[in-house]
Amino acid sequence: MKVKLDENIPERLAAVLQSAGHDVDTVASEGLKGKPDGDVWHAAQREERFLITQDLDFSDLREFKPGGHMGILLVRLREPGADALVTRISDVVRDEGLESFSRCFVVLTDRKLRIRRP
Repeated sequence: MKVKLDENIPERLAAVLQSAGHDVDTVASEGLKGKPDGDVWHAAQREERFLITQDLDFSDLREFKPGGHMGILLVRLREPGADALVTRISDVVRDEGLESFSRCFVVLTDRKLRIRRP
């Protein structure tokens, strides 16, 4: 699966996802760090990539309706340190499979995984 990591997701997650067979790109590697969310979103859509982010600007289901994009994983941890983010996302990807989130709007918290399907 093609994935884009937003700038608020640790870049070391890319290696974890790549080892699971995913094609991973990061906002930083594309020179989009600090750019408006719209630029990040358009890049993800142009490249047909699933976006992993913590940015609440991507949380509006009316704007980011499931099925209208390649998918979003919005991560909302109480203590979102780099280690916690990498561990929680890696665990969910291992247990659920990232492909199962394709074209969905997914919210990941410390305890829950909510999936809105098309």
